[in-house]
Amino acid sequence: AGRLESRRTLSLASPGSQSLTPISNIRGSQTRLTHPDCEQMSPEVEELFDDANGDLALGDLDAAVEKYRRCTELAPDFFDGWHALGMALMKTGHFQKAIEAGLKTVDLRPNELLAWSSLSLFYVRAGMIKEAESASGKARILSWGGKVKKD
Repeated sequence: AGRLESRRTLSLASPGSQSLTPISNIRGSQTRLTHPDCEQMSPEVEELFDDANGDLALGDLDAAVEKYRRCTELAPDFFDGWHALGMALMKTGHFQKAIEAGLKTVDLRPNELLAWSSLSLFYVRAGMIKEAESASGKARILSWGGKVKKD
């Protein structure tokens, strides 16, 4: 209590995705970038996500996986949480679980290049080449400015 907390939030926008929006940190004068979908995120989920990102940066993948998993339990429509969970699961060798998280990301945002390219990578790591090529094809369509699903 009373201490200034720094946030370790890193978000990347892929071509064609919504842009990042700067939001002032109410705990201090710091500015961070976050995706517009996360503006309504609960403080608990935001803190868990930040802590998981810190664990990932420090190489504690198991702790990161558990915190990302908890984020998705508390906020089932949190795209960044599902994406980060999938990436962390892939890095720990849990390819089938990574695929499940990747499928959730493409369900949440079917026209998100990052979701499809990550899902393709998860399939490759699992040795599922046909599925990887299909996901990669959808990512390619999005990179050309097309749509996988009509709005």
